[in-house]
Amino acid sequence: MMDAPMTFDLPRGRLVPVSRIEVRLDPGQHPWEIENAEAIEANWRREVSANPALFDGRTVLLSELTYTGGVLAGRCHAVHYATLLYWRDHRPTGAEHAFAHAALVCSDGALVAIRMAAHTANPGRVYFAAGSFEPTDVDADGLVDAEGNMVREVREETGLDISAVQHEADYLLFSQDGASVAFRRYHLGETADRVAARVAEYVKAQAQSEIEEAVIIRGRDDIPPGAMPYMKAFIDWHFGGK
Repeated sequence: MMDAPMTFDLPRGRLVPVSRIEVRLDPGQHPWEIENAEAIEANWRREVSANPALFDGRTVLLSELTYTGGVLAGRCHAVHYATLLYWRDHRPTGAEHAFAHAALVCSDGALVAIRMAAHTANPGRVYFAAGSFEPTDVDADGLVDAEGNMVREVREETGLDISAVQHEADYLLFSQDGASVAFRRYHLGETADRVAARVAEYVKAQAQSEIEEAVIIRGRDDIPPGAMPYMKAFIDWHFGGK
């Protein structure tokens, strides 16, 4: 059992600034995963039957997340990817999901997102190159390293190295339906067309790429088909001159 009650106290459905992320990895198993083990396993068998390319790796789910004074603090647990997929379809009150998005801003002001490949768990969906936090995305103090996660995921999916790219200090948080995404803008020194071309070269060279293509977003009304619902809030904010 957990030492403290599960708490989720967040502003929902709007962007809010985040100056610091302090999400700690709890070594214990998530209670929700324990309680739903049989249903998770049965659902995983159905998921793999429909998509044999799925891999039951390790990711994290939250048992606590709060927003106070610009600080996003919480607790997460390592879970099976199968657990995350089952969570996605049920959105229970005892577990939530959080992830970080490196919003790639090009020299012409356009944004570059990605469209996920057909063999993934999110086929055709459009968002910024990203992935769930993993147990390896934890620093020496036991805290989730959101920046390290973004650098790794962008490199794995697009081939772009943003480790030395100028970025903004703060994040923007958008939370809805049990999922929270922290956006941070990274300012690239190339046009969107050039960045997209570099991503296309990388995708072509992969034996089985996680993404189908780069997607350029040039204005607040340029919402690509398949865009995740939360993307609109950030696109509106970015092209609103913020």
